[in-house]
Amino acid sequence: MLFAMTTDGDVLLRLAGEIDDLGARLARVGTELRTVQSGVEPTREEAPEQAPQEQPAAPQQPQAEQPQQPQAQPQQQQPQAQQPQPQVPQQPYPHHFPHPQHAQYQQQYQQAQYAQWQQQQYRQQAAQQAAQHPRPPQQPYQPYRPYQPVPKVTLAEKLSKEGAGSRLLAWVGGAVTLLGIVLFLVLAIQRGWFGPLPRVIGGAVLGLTLAGIGLRLHRTPAGRTGAFALAATGIGTLYLDAIAATTMYEYLPAYAGLAIGLVIAVGGLLLAVRWKSSLLATAVVLGCVVCAPLITQGFTPELVAFLLMVQVASTPVQLRQSWPSVAVAAGIPPLVASVFSTAFTGFGGSTANTAAALAAGAVGLTLALVVTTKRPGDAAALALLAVAPAPSLLAALFLPKTQAVLVTAAVALVLLGVWAAGQWLNGWTGDLAGAAGLLAALQTTMTLFDGSARSAILIGEGVLLALVALWTKKHVALFGGLGFAVIGGFIALAFDVPPTLFFLIRNRPDADLAAALLVAVAILAVSITLPWVAHRLGLFKAASENVVPWLFAGVCALYGAGALVLCASLLAVPGRSGFLVGHVVITVSWTVAALVLLIRGISVVGLRVIGLVLVGAAVLKLVLFDLSALDGLARVAAFLLAGLVLLGAGTRYAKLVASR
Repeated sequence: MLFAMTTDGDVLLRLAGEIDDLGARLARVGTELRTVQSGVEPTREEAPEQAPQEQPAAPQQPQAEQPQQPQAQPQQQQPQAQQPQPQVPQQPYPHHFPHPQHAQYQQQYQQAQYAQWQQQQYRQQAAQQAAQHPRPPQQPYQPYRPYQPVPKVTLAEKLSKEGAGSRLLAWVGGAVTLLGIVLFLVLAIQRGWFGPLPRVIGGAVLGLTLAGIGLRLHRTPAGRTGAFALAATGIGTLYLDAIAATTMYEYLPAYAGLAIGLVIAVGGLLLAVRWKSSLLATAVVLGCVVCAPLITQGFTPELVAFLLMVQVASTPVQLRQSWPSVAVAAGIPPLVASVFSTAFTGFGGSTANTAAALAAGAVGLTLALVVTTKRPGDAAALALLAVAPAPSLLAALFLPKTQAVLVTAAVALVLLGVWAAGQWLNGWTGDLAGAAGLLAALQTTMTLFDGSARSAILIGEGVLLALVALWTKKHVALFGGLGFAVIGGFIALAFDVPPTLFFLIRNRPDADLAAALLVAVAILAVSITLPWVAHRLGLFKAASENVVPWLFAGVCALYGAGALVLCASLLAVPGRSGFLVGHVVITVSWTVAALVLLIRGISVVGLRVIGLVLVGAAVLKLVLFDLSALDGLARVAAFLLAGLVLLGAGTRYAKLVASR
């Protein structure tokens, strides 16, 4: 028994020694890694092996005795050849060393003591380095604060700022001065003061003087507010003087007056760019466009031409600077002036007014395309693109039919061409051009065709646009097709295939019946094509999930199919007989179509739903219309044939369901 206890004690002692040895090695490896990281010269590998040889055997001390503190590290490190071995203080043996007299355990314990001493030395060196190179203080923790929008500055707050009153007075004074110059010129013309040439020369001198004073005042920061207003007033005076010399006194030909006006506007806008003032640029443009109608004495094609020069002059500024106010101030006035010019010209139009309207639309469209190519999504340019065709389309309403068709067709082709090139355009540019082009195409169709051909062509264009939408994946084409179909459908309901066609028996010419037949075919085609394309493009869900649009399309398809059958019956058998035969065929055809849809809809929920709805429609027609409107053999035939078809459909459908 004593031998066994001794053997077990030796095994435990050996295991404890190996664990202590492993801990000492791990501590030594960690110390060396820290030393390498901090840039301190690593301790030689022989130190742990020599330390036990130089240290005397550790005396056995009682466990309660306090351990001695290690010696302080020298301040300066000597070369490695002269560095003495460190003196490791002796520590008492821990309680888990029951046999400290064993030599192996003494060596392991001394190695552990040396590893602890190295750790203490590393801590002291790290503390010294931290004292020499202190870390910057850490920023205190900032808690998350929710986003708070910047409060809007009201008009009262803007006016209460320092310097706002002087700017307001300067700009108001400039506007009043410019208006006074215009009124003076008008009064001088009315009373015959001076002469035409002195008026023109005096206006030019006054404009140059005001602009020169503005340039001089701009040299000092205190006078820049007045400099902006004076420069804008002077440039506006020069531009109005050029208009008066061209349109009123005819000293200059039209092309020379336009060139001079272009130079004046470009000079004013370049000055605004140099001074980096969007307000000055806007004031220059507005000064030119607001007072110009007073000089030309109304809205004329010449006024539209001068305003277009201002718009062209603003193009470099719009390309270089993102100033929406300049774009709106330069782009909208030519379009508005063209609209008023067309209204004052009246019906019949004129070549000059039509050319001015086309030029206004072309310049606006070109400028909008150029700006959106450089800055996609520019709101001012997109708005200008949307309204650019308006003057041309409005002018076409006052022209004879042939000229109106040529104008609207040209506008439609240009805009649809831009839409077709939409893959090279960014943002909404292509879609807006496509929508405007479809509007121009609609006006062309409405102007060119009349009678039954108008509704048939419109509905046919709706089908074509739906197919284009399916091919190009563009929703604008689909919505355009819906618009064409709705307009054509309302015209057809009013004139070609009215609801009275199904209730009243009246003699209609064969030509009208043939046209109504074509319209009915178009209604049936568009009622099927539009919802199918919308479903393929992801705009419509299946009939089982979204019943309302499919139900509406089904009703329109039934209306077109019924009108088709009735018109064909009346063409084959005129009079009352054809009317009765047509209604019998309509009822039977609905039941047959329901049978086909139910059979095909065994695995397709949408077709099954449409088939059941068609069955209900056929039964309602039998009860509500055929029973009272038909008589004799026609009524019997309608009920018998429809009943037989429904019986066959029920039997066949039951077999198919059971076989699944």
